Amino acid sequence: MIIFPEINPTILKIGFLQIRWYSMMYIISFIIGYFSIKKMYKARNIQLKKDDFENLFFYIMLGVMVGGRVGYVLFYNLSECLHNPLEFFAVWHGGMSFHGGMLGVVLFGFIFSKKHGYDFYKLADPPAVIAPIALAFGRLGNFINAELYGRSTDLPWGMVFPTDPERIPRHPSQLYELFLEGILLFAILFFLYNKKVKEGIVFWSFISFYGLFRFLVEFVREPDVQLGHLIGFMTMGQILSSLMVIVGIVGIISCILKKQAKPEV
Repeated sequence: MIIFPEINPTILKIGFLQIRWYSMMYIISFIIGYFSIKKMYKARNIQLKKDDFENLFFYIMLGVMVGGRVGYVLFYNLSECLHNPLEFFAVWHGGMSFHGGMLGVVLFGFIFSKKHGYDFYKLADPPAVIAPIALAFGRLGNFINAELYGRSTDLPWGMVFPTDPERIPRHPSQLYELFLEGILLFAILFFLYNKKVKEGIVFWSFISFYGLFRFLVEFVREPDVQLGHLIGFMTMGQILSSLMVIVGIVGIISCILKKQAKPEV
């Protein structure tokens, strides 16, 4: 058994103002994403009109924040928000959904590409490569907050989290996700991107591989208290992730079968 390291989730507190590690992870992720995606666009000679990159990145951030909150309410907390609608705006209570954030980014990115006349896949592939880095930072923030921990275990690396009322050894599932959805997923997508596969394959590979890794981790992750298991052994996270795997595979196949556009003469 491993005792959870003493990490204060608050970096700095000045009066009522608090700077927390979880918020800092979002900020770090956005900074890394901005410069990394911009560099990848330049390396692939993806030309954007003046100020369009900044506008696109704003759309991405908006998709993460709005989609993440809306997704959490719809997928995990709908009954409470219907009972108390103001709870939707109570972001200080926590509650962000990856699946909602992903849908938000895809929707806002698609709207941006159509509005400004860009090919969606050309814009989407580089951010898909960088997204696992942001996910890794997010899971590190979950670990520091001692939240979203795993189910009980007797394995040597079982960890007692200070926020667990039962105070029993549990899987550090946040670290499993950091490795699978962050480090390993980044390595897979980076490899595919550098192999210069057809446009869109990297994007759909992100969708399908994330879904697969999240589905597997959910077996050792503690189900949400308010939902538990919904369909047999499956949690809400597994239901949403299995849909991602299916949609991602269909997307990959469609990209492979899609004929390359002939260059204009």
